[in-house]
Amino acid sequence: MKITGDWIKRPATQAVCAMLTTAGHRALFVGGCVRNALLGMPVSDMDLATDALPQDVMRLAEAAGLRAVPTGIDHGTVTIVSGGIPHEITTFRHDIETDGRRAVVAYTADVAEDARRRDFTMNALYAEPDGEVVDPLGGLNDLQSRRVRFIEDAKARIREDYLRILRFFRFHAWYGDPSAGLDAEGLAACAALSDGLDGLSKERVGAEMRKLLAAPDPAPAVASMAAAGCLTRVLPGADASALPVLVHLEQSVGAEPNPMRRLSVLGGSNEADLLRLSRQQARQLDRIRAWIGETAGPRELAYREGPEVALDVILTRAAMFEQPLPDGFLAEIETGSTAKFPISAADLSDAYSGAALGKRLREIEDAWIASGFTLDKDTLLRRFP
Repeated sequence: MKITGDWIKRPATQAVCAMLTTAGHRALFVGGCVRNALLGMPVSDMDLATDALPQDVMRLAEAAGLRAVPTGIDHGTVTIVSGGIPHEITTFRHDIETDGRRAVVAYTADVAEDARRRDFTMNALYAEPDGEVVDPLGGLNDLQSRRVRFIEDAKARIREDYLRILRFFRFHAWYGDPSAGLDAEGLAACAALSDGLDGLSKERVGAEMRKLLAAPDPAPAVASMAAAGCLTRVLPGADASALPVLVHLEQSVGAEPNPMRRLSVLGGSNEADLLRLSRQQARQLDRIRAWIGETAGPRELAYREGPEVALDVILTRAAMFEQPLPDGFLAEIETGSTAKFPISAADLSDAYSGAALGKRLREIEDAWIASGFTLDKDTLLRRFP
């Protein structure tokens, strides 16, 4: 089997492959680019594996006139920039020691050994520069069946890095067959070793959870994560029951996946710290939750918070309170987001100043919003002299 695509034929990428192969080394695409190409999904990251040692990769790049960056040279990784595109090249390696978070590796010339240190069979697929697929561990069948399966012993793979528990659920959400359910052996191993999640850094956990919640439909994977006891390990108090309702509502109106919107229905506490959310993400989550229990409608929400937050709040309310979406709410969001309050401080400055001016402006604005933005400037000034 061969993979095709503009990305693999690109001269800049083929130049990186030729840099290695003309010197007698192997150049194999690996991981996400191969997996996604076989699934017909977009390819972004350029990862390659080789039997060349890191110092040789650096030397060959210099001789070929390519820029080499030792991004992870202690672990066998060099990034080669060709045509402005980064290509991450890692020497074949195998683990000789692991502690559940990081590994000590040794180099090898055997691609099968390199494959065995990876997490899932669908990520242990390689491709020659001409696209010919190399499948040392039989991962192609799993990929074609959209089955996320740990390589060999699931518990052993998890003990090498407990983040693989979260990756198991995330990969199922993105690449698994939802009708087939999760791999039973993998799910049992995640449940049995879920306490290992406690030792992971919040940054790594947060990154995985955001990727999971960004999937088109993460609900089945998150439900399985909850059943296995893994969800409450990373988000104490979380409840996944409203997530499938939210995803259904999102799809019914064509709303793009939003991890913070989805996180808002999971509940729990202290997510900003537990998941190391950025300030922007934390503010977005807080703004959604601040309005869930309020009575403000789509127009007011869009006027006060903008159309994105208004959409998030309306969808989240409907999911959490098991209510239908308001009729015509998308049009109301559009109306509210473009509305302009017709009164300014200058219009009242003759009669009010300081705190009294601010209070009066808010009173008039509230009345204007309550009218559905229909009252004009003259009417408002007559009503509120």
